[in-house]
Amino acid sequence: MWPRLVANKILRKRLGSNNFVTDFPSSKETLLEIPSLDHSSLNSKTIFSHRKDTHNYRIFVSTWNVGGVAPHEDLDMEDLLDTGNTSCDIYVLGFQEIVPLSASNVLGSENDKISMKWNSLIREALNRKTCIIQHSNEDGKSSIENSMISGQDFRCIISKQMVGILISVWVRSCLCPYIRYPSVSCIGCGIMGCLGNKGSVSVRFLLHETSFCFVCSHLASGGREGDEKLRNSNVSEILSRTSFPRGPSLDFPRKILDHDRIILLGDLNYRISLPESTVRTLVDGREWNALLENDQLRMELMNGQFKGWHEGSISFAPTYKYRPNSDVYYGCFHQSKNGEKKRAPAWCDRIIWYGTGLKQHVYNRSEENFSDHRPVKAIFTAKVVALHSLTQFQSFFLSDRFNRITSQLEISSTDDFLCKGRSSFQI
Repeated sequence: MWPRLVANKILRKRLGSNNFVTDFPSSKETLLEIPSLDHSSLNSKTIFSHRKDTHNYRIFVSTWNVGGVAPHEDLDMEDLLDTGNTSCDIYVLGFQEIVPLSASNVLGSENDKISMKWNSLIREALNRKTCIIQHSNEDGKSSIENSMISGQDFRCIISKQMVGILISVWVRSCLCPYIRYPSVSCIGCGIMGCLGNKGSVSVRFLLHETSFCFVCSHLASGGREGDEKLRNSNVSEILSRTSFPRGPSLDFPRKILDHDRIILLGDLNYRISLPESTVRTLVDGREWNALLENDQLRMELMNGQFKGWHEGSISFAPTYKYRPNSDVYYGCFHQSKNGEKKRAPAWCDRIIWYGTGLKQHVYNRSEENFSDHRPVKAIFTAKVVALHSLTQFQSFFLSDRFNRITSQLEISSTDDFLCKGRSSFQI
């Protein structure tokens, strides 16, 4: 017991820190000016309608264990985000092992250079300008010139790292005025049951009147019989120990399952409960259904271990374990070396959601191959409630003027966290 108490005391500040990086500004200089109204218009019928509108927002979610390898300079996140073919309002990207899980990284101070690099790549991909070719005719001649049209405008509302776990949340800039109370909670479940080599980084925020919680996790590894119970225990600890700062009211959600829309993503490390040779034979034959019948996470979902949680249909190959920079699974008989451990392929990387209000449209893997894992991505539609009680002010709140003013407002300090102003990874 005492090693865990000592470790908790040493690491409490770092693991339990509510600090995070954000694009939200922190200026105190600007006051919100409310437009004046004619007194004749101030009556309950014109001002207070108590109407609730429901909006549908598209959310992109991905998880990727990058195996302790820093992203190379020419890595194009567009291949993962696929912004050329799909357009979403919110992007949530989770990573595991962005740094090697060495003793110095687990026990030492946080190094944010790698997370800054990942965020820079995400920013570049989401806000990329597009090159177009224009044809013009002058004096009967045709000319061609290159022109740049501005890309989309996404801002990072939360980015948080704990050892090798990183989660980064980006939203369209037009939604930023409606984002409130962003905060984070970190739980270590690794060495001695509390270090950050395994565990979760959870983020929450309100969009209009609907609360969101995203949990980026890296659970206990191991392919031996019974190891799935360790992973179940990790999830139970994450759900019970995660707690967010107090909000403006007593009923404000503080625990993960108190939120309206909840998504858990990460390297959950669940394996396939079949002999290795059988798994490899079924993988070679692309017999996914036979494998999924013995997938540990699917079995736990069916057995009620994750009551209320859902996962979409899997129609893609197992995402682990590959030889880096190849399409060959680690430990294949014709590729294995003497003394090399053979790890059977598995769907370690998963995205699941809890409750209602979310509809999944896409659940697939991407083919970036510099890690021993393949990234997994999903696209959801989320129902969001917006309360319009001041209809007389509605046009002002949705105006460009309001956006300009709120872009300079400070996030409420009642959340008990520190925002670092403009993020240092800005390009």
